[in-house]
Amino acid sequence: MTDLSKEQQTEFEAAAFRRLIRHLAERSDVQNIDLMNLAGFCRNCLSNWYREAANEAGVPLDKEASREIVYGMPYEEWRARHQREASEAQKAAFEVNRPKE
Repeated sequence: MTDLSKEQQTEFEAAAFRRLIRHLAERSDVQNIDLMNLAGFCRNCLSNWYREAANEAGVPLDKEASREIVYGMPYEEWRARHQREASEAQKAAFEVNRPKE
């Protein structure tokens, strides 16, 4: 691997994260359950990870604020515009693939 400085690594990771957020915004047709079934994480997971990182750094960030960062709008607005009822097949796949606690 190319030797990267810590600053470069952070810069590139941040750029990749921003691109992922833009990509997910462009693909509002892809439901969170689809992401969970395929990849084991969804937009809510990203917002939780973002909030946890902020809180660990001493920056208070609540659930709704972190979701708005990831969704690009308030979560309830995104749900009203884009979220559909999951199909029985999606729900069954989720039960098989859901993260085990």
